[in-house]
Amino acid sequence: MQIQHTLNIGIVAHVDAGKTSLTERLLFDTGTIDRLGSVDGGSTQTDTGSVERRRGITVRSAVVSFAVGTTQVNLIDTPGHADFVAEVERALEVLDGAVLVLSAVEGVQAHTRVLMRTLRDMGLPVLLFVNKIDRPGARRDGLLTDIRRKLTPYVLPMTGVRDLGTRAARALPASLDDPDFRTRTGEVLAETDDALLARIVDGPAPSSEELGAALRDRTARGLVHPVYFGSALSGQGIGALVEGITGLLRPPCADAADTADTALAEAEAAPTGTVFAVDRDPSGRKTAYLRLSTGALTARRRVTLHRREPDGTHHAYTGRITSLDVVGRADDGTSRLTAGNIGRITGLTEVRVGDLLGEPDGRGGGPRRPRFPAPTLRTVVRPRDVAPGATARLRAALRSLAEQDPLIHASAEPDGATSVLLYGEIQKEIIAAALTEEFGIEAVFEPSRTVCVERPAGTGEAYEEMGRRAPSPSGFWATVGLRVEPAERDTGVAFRYETELGALPHAFHCAVEESVHGALRQGPHGWAVTDCTVTLVRSGFAGPVSTAGDFRGLTPVVLGRALERAGTRVFEPYHRFEADIPTDTLAPVTGCLAELGADIGETAGGTESWLLKGLLPARRVRAVEQRLPGLTRGEGVWWSKPCGDGPLISACGLRDGGRAGSRSSGAPGEGAPCR
Repeated sequence: MQIQHTLNIGIVAHVDAGKTSLTERLLFDTGTIDRLGSVDGGSTQTDTGSVERRRGITVRSAVVSFAVGTTQVNLIDTPGHADFVAEVERALEVLDGAVLVLSAVEGVQAHTRVLMRTLRDMGLPVLLFVNKIDRPGARRDGLLTDIRRKLTPYVLPMTGVRDLGTRAARALPASLDDPDFRTRTGEVLAETDDALLARIVDGPAPSSEELGAALRDRTARGLVHPVYFGSALSGQGIGALVEGITGLLRPPCADAADTADTALAEAEAAPTGTVFAVDRDPSGRKTAYLRLSTGALTARRRVTLHRREPDGTHHAYTGRITSLDVVGRADDGTSRLTAGNIGRITGLTEVRVGDLLGEPDGRGGGPRRPRFPAPTLRTVVRPRDVAPGATARLRAALRSLAEQDPLIHASAEPDGATSVLLYGEIQKEIIAAALTEEFGIEAVFEPSRTVCVERPAGTGEAYEEMGRRAPSPSGFWATVGLRVEPAERDTGVAFRYETELGALPHAFHCAVEESVHGALRQGPHGWAVTDCTVTLVRSGFAGPVSTAGDFRGLTPVVLGRALERAGTRVFEPYHRFEADIPTDTLAPVTGCLAELGADIGETAGGTESWLLKGLLPARRVRAVEQRLPGLTRGEGVWWSKPCGDGPLISACGLRDGGRAGSRSSGAPGEGAPCR
């Protein structure tokens, strides 16, 4: 049967909820594989790396597919551990919908809440699959209450459960032919539709067909979330989930869009898309996974990809596709990638995860703000082996790993070591294992350190000028004048010119711009300076005497003076938190949070428990997690996620603006974290 539609679906979950097992079961039950793999046995289709197989966790996104009738479903199995949240973010960008997996035993866990909020912010349709109904301690009604309270109030259970918590547990699919289920469906849908509510109250009551159409519409728009109970281990509930994926996650307009004219117009459009994963084979050849948004691609075509570098600059490169395979389609040697599908592409030697195909301002192209904040930890890595060349081999290996996860941003330290950025300590273990198993390198990691940034507090300008027959006071045959001023949050560093175009040779212009970006990697307080505009306001050179080296040497000197006059403030990463605590523990918990620099913005409840919401410096989160169980008799529930940054909190508990030349000039409470 010919494939007519493609759905790209993400499987997301807190670690150990069973999403990789669910992926394996979906492939088995739809006939894609003839034997079930095991996470514990390291034989699953999506955990292909040795680290993944040994630890039983997903580290990098993997793509597999199955077909149901005329619909092809591409499943993207994503990491569940919070340390790999950036990998999840890249996968979410290419999805049509998602299945969020929960455990019927553990219920709504901390990272589950992070994922659900992100999915809802993106407007993606989401089905919930409650796994492990055959495990002792499994819950249904109580878990549904937790889901409504902690994830979303608009949920509709699509299955009942018999013999819950036993090996004989069975999932019982509901039907709109059942009057009770029809009533429950109408009540849930009416919460998001006043017209439907009026019909339920005043009549005529909507028919089963009308409710079915409304459920498909609300689900596809991310307003209502159907919940399926089952077991990936036994296969219970999988059939109903497959029906939900193919019937409810499909956009309502999909059938109307699948016309010959529409397909022709999309094929003729300029190709745009996103690279969301990169693999290397044993020979070192790269394979990129590209979700195409518009247009069409074939092998041998030259394409241009764009990326945003960590320092805020944009980079573009052109390469030729040497081979192209469409995920889920037979390789007949003439593969053609069309909009909505995922292709495996080789030949692009410079490709990295996050690269965008298409013009920066085009559809599907251009740098976008990440939905998850940047990593908040930095560690320095050194080779255990002190033999000559070991440091260079380590740095090359880390840069190779950074191609698969650019946010770790491997960079050289002044003493020759290499630093990487992290979301958490588990990530450090995974990198160490990958270095050993993939590159044969044993590495030593220094203790992780919180990553702060500096931002200009005002505008500063400086210049240094050479004489007619003498170099500048600093000894360079160059004239450079720079102005530094604050820019909007999360815009990085912009470099501009006020000097006349052509006033300097091109090589000298490049030397100034590159030196500006290099010098801003370490500001007056030792952190990278960001969210600023640097403008070249004065320039000059002395004929053949001046060299690019003069401009590379003088630019950091002048920029340092401009930053000193502007002043900089230090900002540290923050987490947004929620704490659900017993009522009688409110005083000690709020006292602990205040002591650690938390800004409590909201309190609710008071009958059985208190819900506290607020902001907390990232470096203090671990301390709260360690102290909360003792303060709440083990009954407190803590959730937090990175949310941006705010002014650095000094040792005395005050928010320290950290202007250049002073470590205590900021007023308490100055600035607004997590914008």
